[in-house]
Amino acid sequence: MTSIQATPAPQRPWAIRLSILGAAVLSLTAAAGAATGRPPRFELIGQAGLAIQIHLAAVVLALGVGAWQLLGPKGTTAHRALGWTWSLAMMAAALSSFFIRTVIDGWFSPIHLLSVITLVGLPTAIWAAHRHDVRRHSRIMTSVYLGGMIVAGGFAFLPGRLLWNVFFS
Repeated sequence: MTSIQATPAPQRPWAIRLSILGAAVLSLTAAAGAATGRPPRFELIGQAGLAIQIHLAAVVLALGVGAWQLLGPKGTTAHRALGWTWSLAMMAAALSSFFIRTVIDGWFSPIHLLSVITLVGLPTAIWAAHRHDVRRHSRIMTSVYLGGMIVAGGFAFLPGRLLWNVFFS
């Protein structure tokens, strides 16, 4: 029986910096909303549909776990366990997004393409890890994190969207 040793992932300082920058921008956006003198209207989340609540819960979990995964050591037991947690959260976020069709009244929007990419990318990245293709695994997981968390997260704060209303209305 062979043991699996921690394999150093290819360094992607640009991706880590971009992820931290994106998370910081989203956090600052939320803080700016709070700085308006009005408390966030979290009750709007409670009034939202079940799909939106599931989606938001999965995204919040994936945002935190994903940031830890990008910054923490790779190839460890903790990395694998948290990787499965992150992957399941991302799958839940992607799948629940198909039940959210508020951007284009009842239709899928271009944002849903990110969900399709996530649903294809995650199994591909997991398979790459299984085959010990660390470079491909790292590249895909980083891309899914950036696209799913930072790009889609940015759209969530556009005027008229739920998070905009929570923090700015």
